[in-house]
Amino acid sequence: MPHFPQQLRALPKFEGPFDAYKLTAQNCSVLFASYPGGTKIPPHTHDTDNIGVITQGELILMMDDKETRYTSGDWYHVPAHAVHAARFEIETSEIEFWFTEK
Repeated sequence: MPHFPQQLRALPKFEGPFDAYKLTAQNCSVLFASYPGGTKIPPHTHDTDNIGVITQGELILMMDDKETRYTSGDWYHVPAHAVHAARFEIETSEIEFWFTEK
């Protein structure tokens, strides 16, 4: 995860199925995440409203029977409770904002 600056790599590690550093904010967790090439995340849902920006590489997001590719600088949105899946054919890093429901 050397793509992120040392200050971000000093944040607490995210306890989840991928490598990330977690910055907690009011009603939102901010993750600085990296995925090795070949990573596949099966269909699942979150209780959070997720917004992210790709900082390196490419996210291939499957949602609503549609596949969309996001590359460096692209923003994406996964609404709370939406069934979605993802894959990363190349090493990818992103910043993810997980907003909790009020």
